Amino acid sequence: MERFIGFDLGDAESAVSYLKKEGMKTPEVIPVRDAKSFITAYARLNDQTLLIGEEACYAPDASERKIRFKSRFLKDQAIDRDIKSFAAGVLGELYTTGNLVQGEDCCFYVGCPAGWNKNDRERYRRIFEKTGYPPTKIISESRAALVSACRSKHLQVGYDILSHPVLVVDIGSSTTDFAYISGGREVELRTGGEVFLGGGIMDEILLEESVAASRDERRIRDAFSKSEAWRSYCEFAARRLKEKYFADEDYWQTHECTQTVQIVYDQPVRLTLRMNAQIADKLLNKKTKGLEGRSFRDVFIESLRDTRTSITGDMPDLIFLTGGVSRLPAITDWCRDVYPEAVIITELNPEFSVSKGLSWCGSIDEEMREFDAELQNLIDSTTIERIVTEQIDGLYMAAVDALTGPILENCVVPIMDRWRSSRIEKLSEIDGELKKEIDAYLHTESAKNLLVDPVAQWLRKYIAPELEQYTMPICLKHKIPYRALSLNSYLSLSEIDIRLNAKTVFGVEQFTWLIDTIISILVGLLCGGSGVALIANGLPGIFAGAVLSLVVLFLGKNRMQSALLNMNIPLPMRRLLPKKYLENHLESITDEVRANFYESLEKDKNEEISERLVREISEQIEECLTKMARVVEIPLIS
Repeated sequence: MERFIGFDLGDAESAVSYLKKEGMKTPEVIPVRDAKSFITAYARLNDQTLLIGEEACYAPDASERKIRFKSRFLKDQAIDRDIKSFAAGVLGELYTTGNLVQGEDCCFYVGCPAGWNKNDRERYRRIFEKTGYPPTKIISESRAALVSACRSKHLQVGYDILSHPVLVVDIGSSTTDFAYISGGREVELRTGGEVFLGGGIMDEILLEESVAASRDERRIRDAFSKSEAWRSYCEFAARRLKEKYFADEDYWQTHECTQTVQIVYDQPVRLTLRMNAQIADKLLNKKTKGLEGRSFRDVFIESLRDTRTSITGDMPDLIFLTGGVSRLPAITDWCRDVYPEAVIITELNPEFSVSKGLSWCGSIDEEMREFDAELQNLIDSTTIERIVTEQIDGLYMAAVDALTGPILENCVVPIMDRWRSSRIEKLSEIDGELKKEIDAYLHTESAKNLLVDPVAQWLRKYIAPELEQYTMPICLKHKIPYRALSLNSYLSLSEIDIRLNAKTVFGVEQFTWLIDTIISILVGLLCGGSGVALIANGLPGIFAGAVLSLVVLFLGKNRMQSALLNMNIPLPMRRLLPKKYLENHLESITDEVRANFYESLEKDKNEEISERLVREISEQIEECLTKMARVVEIPLIS
């Protein structure tokens, strides 16, 4: 994409910004109907001409007029038509003024309340698609505001948004959104986007107070009852006056803060809107029907406390306030009461923060696409397979080091106990029984757990450093902390559920060659290659040795070994071999087992099994990188 257009379609006001992929560092606002921030309203005249913005509010020959309809989107499917009409008017203005060109390589990023779910967002996106917009993506308005603040350097220098939890409070005209940002990613809160509490409640109170104080109250109310558009227009004017008052409350303590609106309906009538300290107090504390008999203050504080209950991670270190009402000192005080540990920052220019942030989100998405493509190229190459192949012998050795002792203890000792008690008749049967015993043992959870640390250490020591030679340049290019694609980081953080599962690196079928090798080594060491070593050594061997000498005289050495291996040795003779002697013997040969295995590793390694193991481990590492990439986001602070 060459250009990213952010469209902040608000319930009361809207704004459009754009950012070019090349040559622009910050987004610019696009005027619509000569206004950078324009009223969310449309009117259709008798000749079917479509008007938008302030002009639509008072055009005398309108056959249809709609204003402030977005707030009803979740409640009324019919609102789709109003949004489509308004969006069509904005799109037409962009084409007419040359701010958008047919066939241009661009994408629209449209804001929505943080609490809208996937279905709501998809329904919203389809409206723009059906209206004829270029490719459109729906983004949380609160996230866009935070991106705007970070990219514009509004947040304090040095604040690492990727390392600290943030609560974004976006007070719009109809809803208040709460978005919890952790690790640069937005986490949905139960109250997010569902609190129908906005500055519009204050606008209604201000308007009502002004109408009640007017000498023309009856005529004004009559006009409002017949024209919802004029009522909404006056609410918009009240909003402007309210923001003007709260922007410099100290100044207005000694000056008059008023605005006069001329309502032209059946007969022209003037309405004077007035703000002062008494009315300001009512805006915050007056109980209204719209809030079920509660005040703005009551609902806001209750919702803020709900967010604290809903957050399952760390409490936010920073609260970022945006939206026109966010400048009220009382809002900061309420936030500080609920989150005393947090730093509280208020957006300086909320009128355009969302539209600019949406444009920046487009740029971030584009960079993420490039990041994903480069990572996929690495995954599709043979680099990971080569790294694993070069280090696979270290994994075999780590596995044998971890398993040799436990196999001797959990497999060999029970087998020899069974031979000593005559449950295994012949020494020649030990080979087969040992193989079954080892196979069964390796299926146990305890055996798999033995591999967790060795495999993780192998990954950390041998694979991760080699892999980072390739992932680090990708991360640095896109300003992403290199640890985002580091196996070491994810293997070290227990709270991260994306990790290479060390228990599944070796399947039992992949142990076939290892099992055969270990058994052949064990049998050779236990039985001396002839089946006689175990019973011919130590004190018990004095008696057994005399018997063996006679057998050798009669049968010869080779026939004697075969006969002994297949002989059902009497139980008393078997018991001459104490269990303690066997355990000591096994302990003494542990190092020899390992040494013999290492030698066998060099000579007789099964290449087919190794290739399969390399392939499966590489696939797991590639899957792990893919999962890690899904939670990576380009840092909000460039």
